[in-house]
Amino acid sequence: MRTLGIDLGTRRVGLAMSDEGAKFATPLDVLEVTSPDQAMGRVLEIVRREGVERIVLGLPLNMDDSLGRAAKQTIQWGRKLSADSGKTLVFVDERLSSFEAEQGIIDRKRAGEKITRKRKKAQLDALAAAGFLQAFLDGKLPPVNV
Repeated sequence: MRTLGIDLGTRRVGLAMSDEGAKFATPLDVLEVTSPDQAMGRVLEIVRREGVERIVLGLPLNMDDSLGRAAKQTIQWGRKLSADSGKTLVFVDERLSSFEAEQGIIDRKRAGEKITRKRKKAQLDALAAAGFLQAFLDGKLPPVNV
């Protein structure tokens, strides 16, 4: 089951994709946008083009598990995406995904890889999406019921 992971932001939207067997997640792209609504059409095109069957959307919960403004906007955006695409939508907790992705980039730099600040910004959101998508596929990150 081909699954698209989305790390929704106000300026960048990180995308990751699973393989057909839903075993492995890889970073796909980072969309530069002026608002999440601008990303909707581009994401729908990717869903159609790549044969996506399920969407996993990172939900930015507060540290106390409550829904803040960003989480509520993400829920609204995700429900519209699901309705427009006709695909199953799963929300997952993405609170620490950007931190973990950044730590991975730091580790790669320490190992000698040349990563500029610009390249880091370009990769970070897609790496975060791949991280929580992989955790979901591995059964380590349960769906969040909203």
